Amino acid sequence: MTSQLPLFAPRDPNDAWTVRTSRRARRLSVRIYPGGRVEIVAPMGASAGVVQRFIGEHRRWIDDRVRDFAALPSVATELPTEIELIGIGTRYCIDYVSRAGAPRARIVAPGQLRVSGSVANHHAVAKALRRWLADTAAEYLGRQLRAVANEFGFDYARMQVRRQRTRWGSCSMSGTISLNVCLVFLEPAIVRYLMIHELCHTRQMNHSPRFWSLVAACEPSFRPLDQALTRSWQQVPWWMFG
Repeated sequence: MTSQLPLFAPRDPNDAWTVRTSRRARRLSVRIYPGGRVEIVAPMGASAGVVQRFIGEHRRWIDDRVRDFAALPSVATELPTEIELIGIGTRYCIDYVSRAGAPRARIVAPGQLRVSGSVANHHAVAKALRRWLADTAAEYLGRQLRAVANEFGFDYARMQVRRQRTRWGSCSMSGTISLNVCLVFLEPAIVRYLMIHELCHTRQMNHSPRFWSLVAACEPSFRPLDQALTRSWQQVPWWMFG
C-alpha cells in the first residue's frame, strides 16, 4: 500500500516532484522519470525532516539526473521500428502483427523481432518489449560479469538483472550484484567499467580512497568512463521507463 504526502516544497514551483510513502520501502530512494519528474519514495513513518535532509544531501545528484531525463519524452509518441543493443552488438528490426490478446515479443529470424497481439496499446507493447529484453539482458550480462570477475579474481554470491530507475548497478552486503537491464544500450567499455565498479564493492563496501584505488588497478581509465556512465540515461529508449 502506498500514499502521497506533501512533505516538502520543491525549490522551484515548476518542479514536478512528489513524495510517496510505501509499506514495502525499507529506505528512502529516488525515482526519476522521462520528462524530469521526480518521485521520492519513503518508508512508512519517515518524518518530513528526515525526507528534507535526504533531499538536501542528494539534491545536486537529483538535479543532474533530472537534466539527463528531461531530454527523454514523457509520453510515447510512436512504437520503435528497431532496437539497437550496443552493449551486445546486435540490432533488431521490429514488425508488428495485430491480433487478439496481450502483446508478445519474440525473435522470428536473425535480427528480426516480432511483436504480436493488441499492438495498438502502446503501453502493453512497451511491457512486452521490456519482458523480452529482460531475458536477453540476463543471459548476456550474466556471462559478461562472470568473465570480468574471473579476469580480476573477484567472487560474488549471485547476479540479478533489474529495471532500476536511478542506478546502473549495486552490490549488497551479501555479495549479490544487481545490474540494470538498460546496460545493454550502452557501449561495452562503459558496461565493463560498471561491472568492475560493483565487483570492487565485494571487497570495499564504500567509496573510500581504498575503493577507488582498487577500481583504478582494474581499470586505469575509470574516470572518463564513470562520467560517461552518468550521462548514459539519454541512450535508453522511452519504452523502458513505463
